[in-house]
Amino acid sequence: MSYNILKALAHPARIAILQHIIKQQACICNDLVEELGLAQATISQHLKELKGIGIIKGSIDGTSVCYCIDEKVWNNIKVLLNSFFVDDVSTHSCC
Repeated sequence: MSYNILKALAHPARIAILQHIIKQQACICNDLVEELGLAQATISQHLKELKGIGIIKGSIDGTSVCYCIDEKVWNNIKVLLNSFFVDDVSTHSCC
């Protein structure tokens, strides 16, 4: 699972999408294309990847899909990444 999470978060456009949603502090519906300057198809593909790891969720609002951060998954990913970086590498001698 952690591989898929890191892979999904490795693309700058996906980070930009997450940052935009977080900055809005609300669900976003249609403004990603204008905000990020990417094609609708590109945005849709990145949203699909983010939904695939569960970090965002979508709800239908008329003809639009509104996206927001799934707080539970967000917090689980934070714990996962924090646990990875818990070891102090300065105590290891190499090179």
